[in-house]
Amino acid sequence: MSNEENITIEEEMLAEVEPQKPSRILMVVTNVCKFNDKQETPTGVWFEEFAVPYNEFIKNGFEVKVATLTGEIAPIDPASENLFEDIIWNDAKKALNNTDALDTIDYNKFDAIVLPGGHGPMFDLAKSETLGKIITQFNKEGKLIAAICHGPAGFLPAKSDGIPFVSGRKLTSFTNEEERVYKKDELTPFFLQDALIDEGADFIEDEPGAVNIIKDGNLITGQNFQSAKNFAKAVVEYLSY
Repeated sequence: MSNEENITIEEEMLAEVEPQKPSRILMVVTNVCKFNDKQETPTGVWFEEFAVPYNEFIKNGFEVKVATLTGEIAPIDPASENLFEDIIWNDAKKALNNTDALDTIDYNKFDAIVLPGGHGPMFDLAKSETLGKIITQFNKEGKLIAAICHGPAGFLPAKSDGIPFVSGRKLTSFTNEEERVYKKDELTPFFLQDALIDEGADFIEDEPGAVNIIKDGNLITGQNFQSAKNFAKAVVEYLSY
């Protein structure tokens, strides 16, 4: 066989190999904009916990879809607006203004689901049967499930044959002590740390404000907004293997 024939065969074989598609990430954020107190204290998505991972995912060539339960604009907690001055956050802010309703999305097309925090998820994602179904299916298929700060509230509706998704899983979230430090303990509808432990989670807590990332198989969690950069890096590393 001549060299030209060898080259032709190699070229044909390469042409038959489809290029690897970029990982697709479904980011699910809250629609809730206020606490249920008399003052209607504002809350929502903690912007850093969305924008830092979002920008990192886009930078690494991942496809990202942003969803809420209603498909409406995702409110940003005004306490996290310190990031708005920098132009690099503009695309992330636009993405929160253009969400899809979660129940209209074909979640089978995604490789990972990511739940950013802010106190909003405690009021809506924590009760979403649709989100619970998606997380349960992702776990069954071994797909990546990741959440930061109050994002793990979205794990609570996820159960398989009555067994909570978090049962026996190593994870973290915004802690009881951090609620007290940030003076939100009287506003939040429940303590997320306690709720996760009650469902059987192996909760791993660090000091308030400490960077804390917990990896347990296809589950990645971050404790707080200070962990956003490392959280994003952990997700990217997982999906890049």
